[in-house]
Amino acid sequence: MKKIIFLLALACITISCVQVKDIAYFQQTDQQQTVLNSVKYDPQIKPKDILTIAVVSSEPDASKRYNLIMPQVIGLQGTTSQYNIQSQPTLQNYLVDIDGNINFPSLGILQVKGMTTKQLEKHIENQLKPFFTEEMPIITVRFMNYSINVLGEVLSPGKFENNNGRITIFEGLAMAGDMTIYGRRDNVKVLREDESGEKVIYTLNLNDKKLFDSPAYFLQQNDVVYVEPNQTKANSSRYGAAESYRVSTLSVLISLATLGISIFSLSK
Repeated sequence: MKKIIFLLALACITISCVQVKDIAYFQQTDQQQTVLNSVKYDPQIKPKDILTIAVVSSEPDASKRYNLIMPQVIGLQGTTSQYNIQSQPTLQNYLVDIDGNINFPSLGILQVKGMTTKQLEKHIENQLKPFFTEEMPIITVRFMNYSINVLGEVLSPGKFENNNGRITIFEGLAMAGDMTIYGRRDNVKVLREDESGEKVIYTLNLNDKKLFDSPAYFLQQNDVVYVEPNQTKANSSRYGAAESYRVSTLSVLISLATLGISIFSLSK
């Protein structure tokens, strides 16, 4: 009986080691390596993106024409057909069309596809130079639809938005509460749609340092991250309530047997 208990304990230890190996990150990275990828990432504007563009200067009359304000419905007043509409400081959004253009006040059609927000800010600044006499305005461009979707074996799957336009795969997983212990770290899928509408699937191994060189390490707007379940979760899904009851009963019997052997040894 003691031999059986020893083998069971050894099996439990082995299983525990496998579980740790399955859920740890960065297993194949060099402990002495501190810089894995020094390339700076700046997202590019794509068709169907939604942008806000603010123009601020010391000449309010000159900059006002470029800051279109959207009226917002604040609430109901009186009957259900009457609305209290007030102009709030909410800037007009610009939808990038399928050809990669936006229609900007006074400047007309601007080709923005492939630009970063900094490049677009500089481009608009150059276009506005003739309209300002004192000092150049400050141009600020922001993404309004920079969001990702995280599905599968994570704690809180869903859609997550980000205002700074830069999300790594680890930041995306952190937004979803991190992977569960049943998520595969070596086979994370990232579904991406490019500007032409073509779908591309990237496979990431979060244990491999080559991850940092992957095009999917930095997530792009509207990316879908899918965490595949590991074999443990797949096996557990095959068992029903009866199987779970039998496993629980066996565990209780083993515990009782271990306790009995301990008491018997002490009584000698």
